Amino acid sequence: MIRYQTFENKVMVVTQDNLKQKAIALTVTWEKLPEDFQLEEKPVENTGQPLIAGALREILELRGLIGPLILIASNFGICATVNGELVIKAPDWVYVPSVLPPESRIDRKSYTPNLEGEIPTIVMEFLSETDGGEYSVKRTFPPGKWFFYEQILQVPTYIIFDPETGLLEVYRLQNGNYELEFPDEEGRHWMADFGLYLGTWRGEKEQRTGYWLRWWDEAGNLLLWGVEQLSVERERALRESERADRERERADRLAEYLRDRGINPDEII
Repeated sequence: MIRYQTFENKVMVVTQDNLKQKAIALTVTWEKLPEDFQLEEKPVENTGQPLIAGALREILELRGLIGPLILIASNFGICATVNGELVIKAPDWVYVPSVLPPESRIDRKSYTPNLEGEIPTIVMEFLSETDGGEYSVKRTFPPGKWFFYEQILQVPTYIIFDPETGLLEVYRLQNGNYELEFPDEEGRHWMADFGLYLGTWRGEKEQRTGYWLRWWDEAGNLLLWGVEQLSVERERALRESERADRERERADRLAEYLRDRGINPDEII
């Protein structure tokens, strides 16, 4: 039986008050949500977001990189209690390398780091047409997304992606703050959690044409979605069939040539 406990840590935050620096201690605890707690239902902001998130997960599944204790989710509540106030953020895509098995077979409705497993190592936000909250460093309740991921959760990798323009920003936590990482010469970023590169690609999937986040292997090969793999296999099978037809036609012409000269091709060993 898993025993849930309350974990606590303190974060020091510096704010400006009349041009004087004042240290404010934030008490962060990791508490289990009450069983009857009703999470706020927030719809996704456009139909493209779940498609992009699902496409990222699909490749990891096809590669066998999602184990039973790995948590990958989208628009899923990540919880922390800050100075007694419950804070919940729902990133568009989150990866947690190791979680405790759930107490029941019921699907998780939310996740509290340190209490139910490890801190997420990757969170992603897809830019929307709202107020640009993905960059918010607001410290007062409720804190902004950037502040929550950087200072409260201390997630090692924070990714912001604009599906409209294809702009991909990868931030790595260094000395307690996010630093922008420049991509390699191919415009990609190495994700050590999966041993894969992450980058952008423009094309069509599931009737959506635009920019997508995609995975490449260590050798730089684009990893194909299931429908792309199926298309490749069908083309390969078609080429094999056409080659077999050509071989059969050649054999038939040769047999006819031999018969015209009084040679029975069936008697040739």
